[in-house]
Amino acid sequence: MKNEMTTTAFDISGYKVVQNLGIVRGLTVRSRSVVGNFIGGIQSLFGGNISIYTELCDDARSESFVLMMSRADRIGANAIIGMRYDATELMPGLTEVLCYGTAVVVEKVVVDKNNQSSVEK
Repeated sequence: MKNEMTTTAFDISGYKVVQNLGIVRGLTVRSRSVVGNFIGGIQSLFGGNISIYTELCDDARSESFVLMMSRADRIGANAIIGMRYDATELMPGLTEVLCYGTAVVVEKVVVDKNNQSSVEK
């Protein structure tokens, strides 16, 4: 499945949902090492972007996204609509990141010269 076939919207322009395969999700739990927390603490003293935590959050979201896409692919989806992220702190320093959406099968809509639309099989 291509990344561009995943959207937070509930439709994909130029495509029609022909089958709903249900909710798919990707979940990861991450923590920063003692060294990472130390570096993050030092960065926080100076203000601004705390790059070590930004990288941790980005990695966690990326991993959960890839897991969700993989699960959708395994059940035969070629798109995901209504994609969202959620994060929960399980305990200090330990965060769960969830990526979820609705796995669907879509087909391209073709409009002919008479402005009639049909689904491309």
